[in-house]
This record gives sequence, structure tokens and C-alpha cells, in this order.
Amino acid sequence: MLFYGPPGTGKTSTILALAKELYGPEFMKSRVLELNASDERGISIVREKVKDFARMQLTNPPAGYKSRYPCPPFKIIILDEADSMTQDAQSALRRTMETYSKITRFCLICNYVTRIIDPLASRCSKFRFKSLDQGNAKRRLEEIAKLEGVGLEDGAVDALIKSSEGDLRKAITYLQSSARLVGATSSAAAGDDDEMEVDAKLVTVKIVEDIAGVIPDKTIQDLVTAIRPRAVGETYQNVAKVVEDMVADGWSAGQTMTQLYQALVYDETIPDAKKNKIVMVFSEVDKRLVDGADEHLSILDLALRVSGILSDS
Repeated sequence: MLFYGPPGTGKTSTILALAKELYGPEFMKSRVLELNASDERGISIVREKVKDFARMQLTNPPAGYKSRYPCPPFKIIILDEADSMTQDAQSALRRTMETYSKITRFCLICNYVTRIIDPLASRCSKFRFKSLDQGNAKRRLEEIAKLEGVGLEDGAVDALIKSSEGDLRKAITYLQSSARLVGATSSAAAGDDDEMEVDAKLVTVKIVEDIAGVIPDKTIQDLVTAIRPRAVGETYQNVAKVVEDMVADGWSAGQTMTQLYQALVYDETIPDAKKNKIVMVFSEVDKRLVDGADEHLSILDLALRVSGILSDS
């Protein structure tokens, strides 16, 4: 099997849950081999560790164990983040997968299916994991908050989901950080008075946005206003000032781009032809930032080029 999709969507959790259901606690260790990107997974490991595990003969489960767990007659090798494996290591896997297919099954997990070589991908059933839908993610976050005794303000869960973009792992991390922050401030406020309600403070939308580094709508709106075409010579001054203030406040260029992109793409007053050009500028600047360009200059360049596109008649 080949599981692929964005991070935090349950790929590893799915295969581990399946393995536990198939083999139970006693046979998990002997029947399942999990190798992560943090483990050494070069060609030598594929030739030795993976091959040795794949060719190992199966032991029969004790009497009565099969009535509780199905224990199918094969082992499972889980290769997490398989897209970080070298091409040579992936090629070495190919033969092993075929030779021992009777007693060993493989599950490759990756974020980018294009980085898995075609001969491997063609030997697998592909399962695409989409970003989690808001309903299920919301239920899970509310359940975690309830079990952990964390109070949530109305809209806080929606803010968590929005800022994590379908990545449940990231949303849970933000929730944990927000709860810690609330706990810390509550404890500090309580002081020595043990009778004060320490957990009375709720996780608010603002706390979630602060933890996630979300830029306030007003700041983004100021930038959009500055980008709007006006008298010749005025645009640069306005844009430069807003961008300088944003850099001084410490907002990240990546987050600025994400929110500015949403503000412009969903703006009905901008014609589609101009939106096409604007998106091309965004992709170019995004590539520059990934390559390590200066954030201040990149955002300034992006804003002025978008302003130029909007001012074209």
C-alpha cells in the first residue's frame, strides 16, 4: 500500500491502528517493522534490516489468540516518509517487495507521491489522504479539550482549524500551546491564593491566533489598501511604510503571503485576468522565499508588483 497526502491527516495513525487490530499487543513487535525518516534508511539498511525481516519465517500464534485477533499469515513493513529515501534505496526495495510478497506486505507513507519511483508506485495500491474536513477535526479538538479540561471560547476551535489548514497534528499542538499559555497566566494571576479558580480562563480566538502567528485582519487590510493604485509616486511611499511596520512587528513573510493571497484572490472587484497575473507573482516570490531571499525585500517587491498589475488598465 502507498499512503500519500499532506501532513497531520492520519496516514501513520491509520496503518498503526490497522496493524494493532490485526496482530494485537503480543504480536505487534514480531510482525510489524516500522522505519521512520529519522532512522537510517540507505541502501545498506534496505539490503540488510528490511530484507532480513521480510524473509523471516512466521511463528504461529498461541491457541485462543486467533479468536481475538485475525493474525493474517504475513508481516508488515511500514516505511514512513518514504519520499525521503534515496533512489537507490527505493530501487533495492523493488525486488524485495516481489520476492517475499507471500509472507511480507509493505506500506509506504509519504507527503509527495511524485518522489516515489514509478516501479515502486506501480506495485502498490494508492490511497490519497486529503486534508481533514472541518466537521471531524472540530469534533476531535472539542473532545480533546473536554478530556483535558481546557475551556474554549466560542470560535476558538474554528480559529484552530483555520490556522492549521486541515493538519490535525498542528491544530492539537496549537491547542496545547494555547492551554499552556492560559494555564501559565492563570497561575500567575492566582498567586498564593489557593482558593482562586485557576482554570477559569478560556482559550480565546486571539490567543490561538497569537500562537499560530496569524496576522490581524487590520494589518493585512492596511497592506491591501496601500497596494491599491493611487496618484503616481504615492504608492511606493504607502507600501514601503506598511511593509516596514510589518517587518518591525516581526510578522513572517510566509504568513503575510498566505493571508494577502487569500485577501486578493477572494476580492470580487479584481478581474480574473489580473488575478492570474497576481498568482504568478505570488508563486515566483514564494519560490524566492523558499530559496532564502530577504523577507523584507521580497514582500516589498511582491506588494509593488501586485500594485503595478492592479494599476494597468
